[in-house]
Amino acid sequence: MDRPRIAAEISAWYAANARDLAWRRPGTTPWGVMVSEFMLQQTPAARVTPVWLAWIERWPTPAALASEPVGEAVRAWGRLGYPRRAQRLHAAASAIVQRFAGQVPADEADLRSLPGVGEYTAAAIASFAHARRALVLDTNVRRVLARLDGGEAFPPASISKTERTRAEAWLPDDPHAAALWAVASMELGAQVCIATGRPVCGRCPVADDCAWRAAGYPEWDGPERKAQTYAGTDRQCRGALLAVLRDADAPVPRAKVLAAWRTDAEQASRALASLLDDGLVRLDCAGDLTL
Repeated sequence: MDRPRIAAEISAWYAANARDLAWRRPGTTPWGVMVSEFMLQQTPAARVTPVWLAWIERWPTPAALASEPVGEAVRAWGRLGYPRRAQRLHAAASAIVQRFAGQVPADEADLRSLPGVGEYTAAAIASFAHARRALVLDTNVRRVLARLDGGEAFPPASISKTERTRAEAWLPDDPHAAALWAVASMELGAQVCIATGRPVCGRCPVADDCAWRAAGYPEWDGPERKAQTYAGTDRQCRGALLAVLRDADAPVPRAKVLAAWRTDAEQASRALASLLDDGLVRLDCAGDLTL
C-alpha cells in the first residue's frame, strides 16, 4: 500500500472539502483550539459552535477564564453535556496561567500534565494548534485506518499496540504534513467513512485503495457496539437539575431544584448528591444551591 500517495490524496481532498468550523479559521489561537477539543468530546460540532464562539468572546485567553469562578464556566457550558469538562477546562486554564505564563504549551508531556487533558487531547492540541508531529487517534481516524489498511469495519474498543504501530506508519515525517494528515483523516471519517449507516464511498478519494471495500465490506465480528442511551438516565437528571441553577441569577432552594425532575424523587436526590460531590453545585450558608 502506497501510504505517502494515499495520505497526500486524503490531504488534498480535505483542502477542497473541509467543513468551515470556527476553530479551524485563520487567527484561532492555541487556546481556541484547546477549548474546541474539550467541547467536542462526545459532542457534535454543530452543538459546539455557538457555545465555542460565545466562550472565546468572553474568555479569549486562559487568564481571562482563570480570573472568574469555576461556576461561571459551568454556567457558560450550557447544554453541551458532561459539565465536568467545564470544571476541568477552568482548572487547566488556571494551571496554564500558573505554570506556563498563560500560554498553551506545545509539548505533549506538558499538555498531559494539565487537568482534563489525556493522550488524545494532548496530541490534538499539539497537532492542530502548534503543527507538531503527533499521533492523533480519535474515533474517526481509527475507523478510517481500520477500514483502509486493516480491512475491518471498526477498530477495537481500546487502542491496541498493533493499531498504534499501524497509525505511526501513516504519520508523515514532516510536522506540517503530519498535522494536515491528522485533521484530514479525521474529517474523512466524520463526513465520508461514517460509523452509522453505509459509508459514502462514492465521495472517498481513496476508495479504490480501501482494504475493507476490496474485501466486500465484511461485517463487524467483534463485541456488540451498543448505542449510548440518554433518556431517563442519571446524566439526563443531572442536566435537568443543573439547568435550573444555570438559568438562575441567585441561589435556588433545594426543593425547587429537585422539582425539575419529577420522574423519580430518589433519582433526583442521588443526582443532586453527585453534583455536590463533583463540585459542580455548591451549598451557600443558607442551605440554598448555586453553581
